[in-house]
Amino acid sequence: MTQKLKNRTSAAGLLIAIGIVYGDIGTSPLYVMKSIVAGNGGIGNVSRDFIIGSISLVLWTVTLLTTLQTVIIALRATNHGEGGIFALYALIRKRAKWLVLPALIGGAAILADGTLTPAVTVTTAIEGLKGMEFGKGNVPVNTQTEVIIITVIILLFLFAIQRMGTSIIGKAFGPIMFIWFTFLGVIGLINMSGDWSILQAINPYYAFKLLVSPYNKQGIFILGSIFLATTGAEALYSDVGHVGKSNIVGSWPYVFVCLALNYFGQGVWILQNPNFHTTGDFNPFFEIIPNDIRLAAVVLATIAAVIASQALITGSFTLVAEASGLKFLPRMNIHYPSTEKGQIYIPAINKMLCIATIALVLFFQTSAHMEAAYGLSITISMLMTTIMLYEWLRSRSIAYPWCLIFLVFFGFLNVMFLLSSLSKFTHGGYVSLIITGFILGIMYVWFYGNKIRDKREARNAYVRLDEYTDMLTNLSHDEDYPTYATNLVYMAKVKYNKFIKREVLYSILDKRPKRAKAYWFVTVNVTNEPYTAEYAVNTYGTKNVINVQLYLGFKKQTSVNVYIRQIVHDLIKDGTIEPQPQEYTTTPGRNVGDFSFVIVNDVISPQTQLVGWEKWMVEARVGLQNLSSNPASWFGLEYADTVVERVPLILGQVNPAYIKRVAPKDYSNLK
Repeated sequence: MTQKLKNRTSAAGLLIAIGIVYGDIGTSPLYVMKSIVAGNGGIGNVSRDFIIGSISLVLWTVTLLTTLQTVIIALRATNHGEGGIFALYALIRKRAKWLVLPALIGGAAILADGTLTPAVTVTTAIEGLKGMEFGKGNVPVNTQTEVIIITVIILLFLFAIQRMGTSIIGKAFGPIMFIWFTFLGVIGLINMSGDWSILQAINPYYAFKLLVSPYNKQGIFILGSIFLATTGAEALYSDVGHVGKSNIVGSWPYVFVCLALNYFGQGVWILQNPNFHTTGDFNPFFEIIPNDIRLAAVVLATIAAVIASQALITGSFTLVAEASGLKFLPRMNIHYPSTEKGQIYIPAINKMLCIATIALVLFFQTSAHMEAAYGLSITISMLMTTIMLYEWLRSRSIAYPWCLIFLVFFGFLNVMFLLSSLSKFTHGGYVSLIITGFILGIMYVWFYGNKIRDKREARNAYVRLDEYTDMLTNLSHDEDYPTYATNLVYMAKVKYNKFIKREVLYSILDKRPKRAKAYWFVTVNVTNEPYTAEYAVNTYGTKNVINVQLYLGFKKQTSVNVYIRQIVHDLIKDGTIEPQPQEYTTTPGRNVGDFSFVIVNDVISPQTQLVGWEKWMVEARVGLQNLSSNPASWFGLEYADTVVERVPLILGQVNPAYIKRVAPKDYSNLK
């Protein structure tokens, strides 16, 4: 989507927003009322007051958490147009060090939701086929096993096509989701026309009344099912950079009205069918649809579920890429399957999501069981987002009382929904927490492992690069050594424009002198802005020692191989470095030589003096580094001449080991 289209409200922009942003929340009518009714003991145990109170709770939950907190408030907290929990953290991370914790917890919870959403939405949609007759009594989908098989096939296909990109499919998302929401609204309106008094649910009194009424068998814990209606609200915030704030604000009222009409319609049908006999597969969403069009409705619901899943999958890719840029996760091998800005594909994450999602389907077997796990992780991420939004409001010089009111009001709501969702812990909620905890553990180890390493690194680990420029220049012109490469590029951080790890210079000068025409030391700095692409150089008064500082946005592709070639051309053109004419080349007039890239990786040295928790954290961090993808992939050097050197990492105070020299001894008597 073009920047111009994002910055203004238009029919095309609104349609694209409907296709990209609302997949998750748009499929909530598939399971919300089903979960609410089942939690109260089934359709035979609900009353009129219960249904009206439940719908009132749904409407006001969506109004407060989605409309007020997300659309009206959170969408203002964008980082150069980009939203999401990591973009929010980038805005406020300088305010306090502890803010990294809600960012890590919230990010882990959202990634956990990326495994649950495809499982529950696709399974629920396919369950609509169960028991449906085609022709003369033909029922092709009879058992839940058949539902699971179809669901797994759809999910396998969905994850398989990720490597091809979704630019073509994405263009169809808008019209399809517009049809879906219109269908929801029309079907709901047709059913609610049988009892307009259902509109009483608009009054919040009935919502409060339900929470304390005896006919609500779950009490306050009914909020665990109610919250399912607002899952996907975080997608509105995360995807604001793709579609623009104005298009989300403009399209949300239509989406909200269609959702509300469908809930009203389901409520009326339930009230008019109190003696409906069910075998346990009851879903009011499909019951309100006439039999003649139910098959078409199931197909449409399945497509909507796939779109919702697609949005969560691509959102997970973006979130992981941002986390890697912020040093919350190891560097990942990222592919760019299309020319559309921001569209990425991460093979490792795609495989993990595929395995986890299908495992959840096989483990839970039914959507009813999945709903117990679904939503818990999102209540956690919403609470973390609320805490961070409070700090953002403070940073905007909003009056403190208003900031406090925001924190207390929305914090209370988030905590209530979190506690009610925790009531499902033993019924499947523990799975959501296990997934969230696993992802959080990886993030925590990587982030704080790096912090401990940087803090405990030996004092002599860094040397001044400018003190070695003469030696590097002399080596460059010393014909006694063979040329290692025309341009020798080290992916090595240069601190404060002059300090570099001793091991880098050791690699050039000591291991085996590496002669090159130009020595490049490249630092990749991730900026708070999403799409920054800038560089600065320092040659220390030489023609062949170049310190390059790359400044790349947290959503920018790390294509060092491409960037460094452009930089070489720029510096030759302005005379900063000498031309590198090539005698043997297929490109006439070529004045840039070959490149050899070196990446230095750490391995724990036996001399490391760390003990206890710190030692475990650093060892775990190095272990994650070795398990993650080839670092060359993260730097965009997959097809370049790249060498990965491993050097010992010595942390803490090093105690030198001495051995005493003595006179020769007679060892003939020793066995």
